[in-house]
Amino acid sequence: MTIIDKTSPVPAPRGAGDNDGPLLEVRDLHVEFHTRDGVAKAVNGVNYTVSAGETLAVLGESGSGKSVTAQAIMGILDMPPGRIPKGEVLFRGQDLLTMSNEERRKIRGSKIAMIFQDALSSLNPVLSVGYQLGEMFRVHQGLSKKEAKAKSIELMDRVKIPAAKARVNDYPHQFSGGMRQRIMIAMALALEPDLIIADEPTTALDVTVQAQVMDLLAELQREYNMGLILITHDLGVVADVADKIAVMYAGRIVETAPVHELYKRPAHPYTRGLLDSIPRLDQKGQELYAIKGLPPNLLKIPTGCAFNPRCPKAEDICRTEVPPLVPVTEQDGSDLPGRGSACHFWKETIHG
Repeated sequence: MTIIDKTSPVPAPRGAGDNDGPLLEVRDLHVEFHTRDGVAKAVNGVNYTVSAGETLAVLGESGSGKSVTAQAIMGILDMPPGRIPKGEVLFRGQDLLTMSNEERRKIRGSKIAMIFQDALSSLNPVLSVGYQLGEMFRVHQGLSKKEAKAKSIELMDRVKIPAAKARVNDYPHQFSGGMRQRIMIAMALALEPDLIIADEPTTALDVTVQAQVMDLLAELQREYNMGLILITHDLGVVADVADKIAVMYAGRIVETAPVHELYKRPAHPYTRGLLDSIPRLDQKGQELYAIKGLPPNLLKIPTGCAFNPRCPKAEDICRTEVPPLVPVTEQDGSDLPGRGSACHFWKETIHG
């Protein structure tokens, strides 16, 4: 399955080896965790692509598999208990899963970087932020401490941290939550990677700071022409930033769409439920919709469609057959580029 971008093609980034294909292609990825209670199937056949200059938002509740997929791409899964029994992760045509640890280490940071959701726990509390930013340059480029510090100040300026030169020797606890997240963004940008994975980059930030961080990410992405995977559970965060969305549930992608198309006409009951649960100014005073039930136990995923116990449209077929991700079309059969749904009743959902 390939998600088609709604934007016009953009040139590949610096040093591109393959200008025609996608930057990253995930094919039929499976990830499971072996526990004392059984095997938890966290990712079940995920497929998606990201091109240079494109933003893919991966949306889902906690436990949907979105962060585990990112960890598999980065090569930072705990194995054991984690295991990747099947799948490919192609970066510029090379399968990351078959590379040696040394080869992965060279790509991690310099070609693919990750922004983690909790900046305070991701930064070392006993080292200055300047030292931690400079580590990328000292390790990967062999710069001296003085040169690395100068680069750190440049990066802090680039992500709009005020008085960077004066604050480069400060420690993480001396920065606000929004400033710490900017430091994490600076760290990811240090070696100008081709692809950045942002895992819930605005968690625990207030709405104003969320907007500032997302605007900064979008601006830097345009400047460097990077691919961006934005992992989130918040539909409100992605509307102005993403090009396309992949909605995950119980380790599977259940819907794909260009971002604005998904907001207008969802093609899966789960996506519709997420959209209906967003507070709206034109519905002031009305009771908010809530999807009934809880996400499934990954040790015992329901047979058939995993969403069937919570779905208002569920029929007998939903309890016995797993719906494949199929192309979504208009009522007259004409194509809807980039759209897919894993629902037996997608036609009733999108056209109903």
